[in-house]
Parts: sequence; C-alpha cells; structure tokens
Amino acid sequence: MIAEPNTASNLPSQKENAVHDETVPESAVQNSSCVRNGNLKTPREKRKVREQCENIRRNSSSRRVSQLQNGEVVEAVTLFEVVSMGKRAMQSVVDDWVEAYKQDRNVALLDLINFFIQCSGCQGMVTAEMFHSLQKKDVMRKMTETFDEETGLQYKKFMAYPWILTVTWPVDMDNEDYPLIRTGPYWKKFKANFCEFIAVLVQQCQCSILYDSYLMDTIISLLTGLADSMVRAFRHTSTLAAMKLLTAVVSVHLNLDVNKHNAQRLYEVEKKRISGKRTNYRLDQLERKRKEYEHKLLEIQNMMNAIFKGTFLNRYRDVIPEIRATCIEEIGSWIKTYPDAFLNDSYLKYIGWMLYDKQAEVRLKCLLGLQGIYSRKELVSRMDLFTSRFKDRIVSMPLDKDHEVAVQAMKLLMLMSQNCEDVLSAEDCETLYQFVYTTHRPLAVAAGEFLYKRLLSREGDEEVQPKGGGKFGASTDQLKRLIRFFLESELHKHVVYLIDSLWDWAGKFLKDWECMTTLLLKNAEDDGEALSDAHESALIEIILATVREAAEGHPPAGRGAAKKILSVKEKKIQLEDCTKITEHFIMVLPQLLAKYSTDAQKVANLLQIPQYYDLDVYSTGHLEKHLDALLREVKDIVAKHSDMSVLEASSRTYYILCSEEIAIYSQVDCARTQLIDELMGQLDQLLDGFWQKEEGFCMDAGEISRMHSALRRVAAFHNAHDLTKWNVCDKTLRLLVFEMEHGSLPVLMILPALQCTYFSLLWQLAAVSENSPKETLFALRRNLRRFSQICTCFLHHKEKDVFMILCDWLLILSHQDSNNNEETLGLLDYLPNTSLQEKLLVFIQEHVFIEEEEESKDLTEEEERKDESCKLDDLHKKRSLLAAYCKLIVYNVVEMTAAAEIYKYYVKTYNDFGDIIKETLSRTRHNNKIQSAKTLILCLQQLFQTHAESQDSSSGVDFSSASFTNMKELARRFSLTFGWDQVKSRESVAMIHKEGIEFAFQGATGVDGKCLPPNLSFLLIISEFSNKLLKPDKRLVYAYLQRYVAEPLLCRGDEWQPLIWYRNSLLANEDEESSVLSSSGEWSPVGASKTSFKRKLSNGSLPETSQTEAASKAPDPQCASQLASAAGKSRKRLKSREMHLQEHLPFLCPGGLRRRYCKDEIKTEDVSEEGQAEDTIEDVDVDVVGADQDS
Repeated sequence: MIAEPNTASNLPSQKENAVHDETVPESAVQNSSCVRNGNLKTPREKRKVREQCENIRRNSSSRRVSQLQNGEVVEAVTLFEVVSMGKRAMQSVVDDWVEAYKQDRNVALLDLINFFIQCSGCQGMVTAEMFHSLQKKDVMRKMTETFDEETGLQYKKFMAYPWILTVTWPVDMDNEDYPLIRTGPYWKKFKANFCEFIAVLVQQCQCSILYDSYLMDTIISLLTGLADSMVRAFRHTSTLAAMKLLTAVVSVHLNLDVNKHNAQRLYEVEKKRISGKRTNYRLDQLERKRKEYEHKLLEIQNMMNAIFKGTFLNRYRDVIPEIRATCIEEIGSWIKTYPDAFLNDSYLKYIGWMLYDKQAEVRLKCLLGLQGIYSRKELVSRMDLFTSRFKDRIVSMPLDKDHEVAVQAMKLLMLMSQNCEDVLSAEDCETLYQFVYTTHRPLAVAAGEFLYKRLLSREGDEEVQPKGGGKFGASTDQLKRLIRFFLESELHKHVVYLIDSLWDWAGKFLKDWECMTTLLLKNAEDDGEALSDAHESALIEIILATVREAAEGHPPAGRGAAKKILSVKEKKIQLEDCTKITEHFIMVLPQLLAKYSTDAQKVANLLQIPQYYDLDVYSTGHLEKHLDALLREVKDIVAKHSDMSVLEASSRTYYILCSEEIAIYSQVDCARTQLIDELMGQLDQLLDGFWQKEEGFCMDAGEISRMHSALRRVAAFHNAHDLTKWNVCDKTLRLLVFEMEHGSLPVLMILPALQCTYFSLLWQLAAVSENSPKETLFALRRNLRRFSQICTCFLHHKEKDVFMILCDWLLILSHQDSNNNEETLGLLDYLPNTSLQEKLLVFIQEHVFIEEEEESKDLTEEEERKDESCKLDDLHKKRSLLAAYCKLIVYNVVEMTAAAEIYKYYVKTYNDFGDIIKETLSRTRHNNKIQSAKTLILCLQQLFQTHAESQDSSSGVDFSSASFTNMKELARRFSLTFGWDQVKSRESVAMIHKEGIEFAFQGATGVDGKCLPPNLSFLLIISEFSNKLLKPDKRLVYAYLQRYVAEPLLCRGDEWQPLIWYRNSLLANEDEESSVLSSSGEWSPVGASKTSFKRKLSNGSLPETSQTEAASKAPDPQCASQLASAAGKSRKRLKSREMHLQEHLPFLCPGGLRRRYCKDEIKTEDVSEEGQAEDTIEDVDVDVVGADQDS
C-alpha cells in the first residue's frame, strides 16, 4: 500500500487522531465515463474543469443519457443510481458488473471507483493516469490533497493501483451533507443497500475474479487512500466500505477454511485407502485442490491484513464518532464470525480501549460486540486476560450517563455472570443489585433480571423443596430470599420499585399470593421457621406492591412519563389478575386483619388491598358473609387505633366499598352509619364532660388522650365522608372559640379539632348551589370568617399543621367554583388582609429559612443514621411549608411583592429550596411580567439597602464584601431565569433597568446638581441584566440613563466607577468604539449609538474579559491605569473622530484623561440632522483608517 505523505508545504498538518472536517459537496449523478488522462496544470485548464463541474451540478438532477433499443427509450443509469434507488435486486446488479469486468476490467473498475466517489457525496470529476508511466518518487510526490485558490477547486490525489486518481470538486458549496449522514427512510435504505452491495460483490467474486491480483488490489488501494483524506465524507464512506469489505472477506476466509479442512480430510482418507499402491488420479486431484485452497487462503489473509492495517488501525481513533463506532462494530462482528483468527488479545484490546470513549455511540457498540462474545460459552474461556483487565470498567458502566449504554452494560454483566465462573465478586454483585431501585425503568428491569437469576432463582429450586415447605416449597424459598434482600438493602420505602424491576422476570412467583398469605398465616407451632416481625412487615409490603402492579399494570411514579397504554392481551391479563386478587383476598384479608389488628403499620398496608378489588365478585360469588367479616374487622381496628395512617386507610376502605353503583352499597352504608354513630357518640360524651368542667377547667392526661383520639377518628372519616348531618362543625367550632378566649387547651386537642372544622366547612362549601337560601349562605359566611380568624390566631402555636391548613383554606376560599352565581361568590369569597399576609411571611421566615446550629457530637453509626433521617424529614416538612406559601403567591392570594422576601434566599438555599423558588418565579412571570420584574428588583433593592445600612457611611459601599458579592450573584441567577428568548422577556428586563436606574439616582439632587447619588453602586447590580437587553432596548435604556446625568459631571476618584461600568454594559456589545471611549470615563451623545455596527476597533477595547466577570470585579486603583492605557492605545485609531469633536467637556477620568464633545448639547430623545451627518462622516473615516491599518 502506498500511504499518502504530507510533503507539500502548503498543506495543513494532519494528525492521526485529529482529522479535520471539511465541506463536502452534495451528491449528484455523475457520468461514469468522465475519465481523463493527464494532470491539470494551467489555470486555464483548471477553470475549464471547474466550469464543467458547475454545469454538471446544475444539470445532473434532470439529465439522463437515453438510448434507443427496439424502439423504446431506455435510461442509462450509473451504478450509484441503481444502488441508491434499490429498484433492482442487488444480486443482478452485481452480476451485471461482474460480466462487464470480465469483458473490460479497466472500464468496470473505473465504474466502481466512480461509485465510491459518488457515494461520498462528491459531484466532482475523477481523472486517472497509469501508475507504470511515472517514477516511484514522482508518485510519492503526487499523493497529495490540496486546494487551488485561483480556481476554487479541491484536489485529492491518491493511489488506486494501477492508477493514480485525481478527484476534483468545487469547495464553494456550504453543504456538509452526504448520503451516509442524511436522515429519512430513503437514505437509511441507501446505507443498507450500500453495505449489501459490497457483501454481495465479494460473495459473487469469490469463485472467480476475487483472486486475480487486480480487482481487490485496486479496491483496497482506493478505500485506503480515501480513508486517509481530511474530507469527512470520503473518510466516513470509505471506512464503512472497507470495514464491510473486510467482513465479507472474513466470511470467504471462513468458507475456504472449512473447504480446506474437508479436502484435507478426504485426502487423508483416500491416502489410507490406497496405502501401498501407486498414486492414482483421485489423490492427485485432492492434493491440487488442497494446495489451491491454501493459496487462496494466503491471498485472503493478505487482503485482510491490508484492510486492517491500512484502514482500521488509522480510523478506529478517528475524530468522528460515527467512524469509530463503525470500526468497533465490525471488529466485534469479525470476532464472532471467525474467532479462531480474531479472538485474541491483539484484537480484543481495541474494544477494551474504546470502552473509555467519550461518545456514547462508540461505548454502546463495544458493549454490543462483547455481548455477542460472552453469550457463547465456548468463547468465554479465551477471554480470561481481557476479563481481568477490563472487568472493573464494565462493572462501572451501569452508572453511565447514557441510559442505553447503562442498560447494555447491565445485560453484558448478566451474560458474564452466567458464563464466567466467579468473575463477579460479592461486592460487585451487591453494587449491581441496587440498580433495581433506579428511576430509569429499562436499566431497573435489566438489574431485576440480574437479581432474579443471580440471587432469587437457583438451579434445583423446583426439584429440591425445603423441609415442611409443602407445595409452596420453591416459591417460599424465593420469597424468603427476596425479603432478606429487601431488608438488607435498607431502602424500605422503595418496595414498589423493587417489585416493578422484577415483574418481567419473576411475575409467576410474585403473583403467587396464596403462597404469600399462607406464609403469613402460618403459626410458629406448625413450622419452626416462621417469619420474624420484620420479615412479616416486609412480606406485607411486597404483597401490596405486587397487587398494585398486577391491578394497575403501569410502572410506579418516577418510572415513565405517563401511564402505560396496555395492549388487548395485557388488558386481558390485567382483568384476570384483578379477579384472582379479589377471589383470594376476599376470604383471606379478614383473617390477616384479625391476626395483625394490633400492629398499625401492617394493618395500614393490608387495608389498602380492597381498593384493587373487583367489587362485583361479592354479589356474583355470593360472598356477602366475607364482606361482613371484613367490615367487622375494620370497625374493630378503628376502635383500637388512633394512628392517622390506619384511620385514613379505614376511611378509604369504607369509601371504596360505598360505591352506589354496586349491589353491596346498602350493606356497607348501614355498617358505615353505625360506626359513625358510635364515633360521634363517644365524642359527644367527652365534650359533655368537658363543658361540665368548664368553670374549673382541669383535664388529666387520660382525658386529653381520649379526646384527641376521638377527634382524630372523626377527622379521618370526615375527610372522605360527609358528616354534615351529625353537626360536627358547631361542636368543634365551640371548642376552638373557647381556646381563643381562654387559651388553655392542649395542642393535641386543637389540631384534630381544626381538621374536623376544616373538613366540615369544605363539605358545606361543596354543597352550595345556585338555589341555596341566603340564610344558609350568611351562616356559612360567618363560619368561614370565624374559622379564618381562628387559624390566624393559632399561628402563635407555631404548629406547621395549622399553617398548612390555613394556606389550603385561603387558596380554596379565593378560588370558588365558577358554576355558582356572582352573588354567591361575593358572599363566600375571602382574601387575607395585610396583617394576615405579614404573619404568614413571618412564619415562613422563622420555620423555613432560619438555620439551625449544628452541635458537634460524637455519634455512633446508628445515631448518625437516625440523625440524618430526622434531618431529611425536617427538610421535607420545610419544603411542604414553602410550597404551600408559594402557591398563595402564584394564585394571587397573597400579593406578589411578598415573593421578594422569598427570592432573597434563592442562592443561599438553592440546594434545598431552589426548585420551588425557581418555579414560583416562573409562574409569577407567566401571570404578570411587569409585576414579576418589579418584585425581582424590589428584592435586590431591599438587599442593597440592608447592605448599605451595615456599611460605614463615610467609607461608602464595599464592592469586595461578601454581602455585595452575594447580591451580584443573586442578580446573575435572576438574569439566567429569563432564558435565551430576549424578545419574550424584553418588557420585564427593561422594567428592571428602569426601576434600577431610578433607585440608583434617588437623593442625587444637591445645591449644584452634582451630588453623588447614595445608591449609585446599585448600577453594578443591575448591570447583570444588560446582556438580556435587545440592541434597540439598550439604546432606550441608555437614553433613559442620560436623563439623570444630563448635566456635566466631575468624576473624582473611583466613586463614579459604577456608572461607567453600567454604561459599558449597555454599549459594549453594540458599539465597540463607544466601549473604548467609555473606558476613559467619557460620555458620548445619544447620536453615537446610531453609528455603524460594522466598525471593529478591537485594539481600543477594554482588556478581554467577559461581561459578567467585568461586572463582578470591584474597581480598584489599577483600573485607572488600565483605562488610561486602553485610551492611549486607541487614540491613533480614533484620530478621525477627534477631528469632528470641537469642544472639551470638563470630565475628569481616573487616569487624568479629558474628552472632547460635540458642539451639540446632549439630548435624551432626538438627534439633529447635523449630528447624524457627522456620524455618517465619522463612520467613513473610521472604516478608512481601519482599512489602512489592515493593509
């Protein structure tokens, strides 16, 4: 192979692993006869070639060469057209080409060369000259790739033995598209046809012309030369072709190897048969055939080595990920197809190295290739060195940021664990097991397969049954392993994710509810290996999760954006599972509730199972007696427990069973009424006893506990059931009013009483209709106002539940049902007053944003775990409080300006509450852009005033202080929330600048009009929003700023630097010349903003610093010298402008520079025609000066 040296001095340097992309022309039909002898040497010839290429491009889409055969017009199409259109079978296309090759191999090969060039998307011209006519040194010199500036043509010279080919194409086409990367079904089919053509070509030639030492030499030379090109299209297309060619050649080699072995075996058999006799014709024939196969194998091996070394070794590290992926995909195919030749460390190392590739596509191809190898047990034994070297990398890849790579890595590890003994350690397996809890479901399912096959399902489970296991022996053993894994993982709240991960693999035993309930109901006397309390709790959670998965049929929250759409078959399975669940648990659930009636956690989980029942089974199966048993157990549980989770589960069970559409409604409704009568009777008895002691109020702990339990039971049932006829509201309101007047009730009684009243009033609100009498509405209105006052009063208890109730209550009252008439809405509508809003805000500040001091204690590991759990629970409560308050702001219950106090903590508490605050900001902006912008600037103003008050008035504002830096960072974060759409946010950003400028110049008026504004440093804060302004808006803001600085000012020291920095932020991106002038502390008229945007005075700009960095750096003494230096450097380039500036303005700069101004006064709105004319002249002069300097 002749490599392509880089000898020309005008060629760009090219490294092996850093190939540059270049523009590749669009694909077009090229006549395969466009072949010319000789080189293009003169500019005239080159221009002629370029004109021909352009004509071909313009006419190729419509031109077809037609011939007349038998009176019919037949299109003469190229090989590229036939393959790309795919209208003919590939077999016949290749057969036609082979016949043409046998007739004239040079013409056929040039056809094939043009085919590869056109598949690269090149519409240029291919010329050829014979290799034997040139000396070797001349050939090496001509292997170049260059660009002719005169004609605008790109030349590619390379070796395609026996020719030296020159591909010429225009490079003035800005089209980086070529067939292999185009999208759509047509081009996807083209790629498949392209690969198929190469495979069929080798297959059809393997018995004839493949070994003529001419065809393959030419093709390999061509593809190797193109693969070394700097042009991406050539490199990508030729690499794909070379890799597919090698794949096809490997198949030929494999067939030859089989034929050789067969011939050798026949030869040995024939030789033994005629042992001792003279050689016969048959033996000679077999000997010749065997040597022929050996000769062909040697040629095939040379072809394979040439392609591998000439193309693969250079391109598997190509800068283009698609090329790298193609190489890795094909080497995996070679190893699987012909492991005897390729399954060794010399080839495997390339796959191992590319496991670390930065592109997910390449890593994915590596994993898929390894899966094909590790899935064959006979190949795994030869992978020991590779496995030991790259096992750690593969084990870490389920953590890959690309989901598909992570999934395929887990599947590969599954194959490795099955076919490689002890390749994964116990620590590796424990790490991989935890992926069943991940939110990405495909990865979790793959991890579920790994967990099930590695840990839960073991060989021999079906045959070997545990002692005493009975018919559930195997399932019992698997369940115990699952329970043990669940408990050891210490992620007790994630059982639904564990079951969902295992569902596709272990669905059979996970639906064995009979086995599960039998295991729960089994007594220790029956089996000495009865479950412990923790195992029973875990098994009940597993039962609930499996029932939910079977009945709902979609993944839990967090796995999948929406509910899964079930197919007809899946719906049928779902209905069968629901029937199976109902028929089994109707009879078993009462027994389980009776056994675990004293355990709150177990009972709360078991009571959630009836919501997945098919309730019609009760009546159709005549199972009403089991319904009575269930209702008795639930009633008994309500009497025993006061835990809210148990009471809410019981209330929900009655709610589900009390559906009016089913036949059992009357039976359940009667039981529910009887239960509520008993609960209200207990509450009335306790309240009567309390009112009798009202004069000398004194309740012992037992009475408080009983009252607390009674109120909680009523509140739990009032949440799901309308208890208005029991008059709960009047009883609890009286109790709450007594607390307001006397303040002696314990909190244990206040909270459930508030909940009872809250639910009662909600049921009354829901019952309001257009026909409700006014007396009822006025009475309800009094109760609503009274309850609001009670909740406000009870905020001093600092109970978070009271705050949550109040927030929900205010939100409901302010958004009444629109179906009611306006009069009804007017009577019942309620918005909090200013005092209540302040109390709500104070509560949030005291309970959410106040940091608790952490005490350093020496804790054990168990204590640290509990402490961390408590902190997480506390954070969850704080987030709930903040979210409830932010909802009031978003829905306009509380004034939007109250959000300013919340926004202050955006950066400080970003990790804990940043998402809530950001969502609040987004929603309020959607509601009212202007008011939201005013809220943001109000937040910054309040922080600035607090900062200014904390500073020494004589020293001014300290720009380097932590509080000022935090303010700038907060402003930057606020600016980022506006996104990239400047048009959408222009009103909001403009309002921020307007309010900021007004605030900055408050108190600026003095006797001489030159007093330094006390808030001038605030301009540094709002400069963070300048990059969000459109260019026209920057001019408007700049003009608005000039209203406050219209009089000539004296700049003494650094106190005026914020003004200069802010002005720079408005003009830096719009007009670099203005930025230069402003760097010296000078002001230009408004007309300067209308100068040409084409001026590029980069030498006179400020030091190269980003806008954010420049605004965030505090002015220091060095700033003056930098500004003076910048102005000095740019003085030469601004000479033409100074000719038009006729009058000096006494504006002192930090570096002592002075500025010339126009005669015209600085105006805020209009610019005179004379000033515009000066600007026009100024533009011309500046451009000329820049041109002179460039030349």
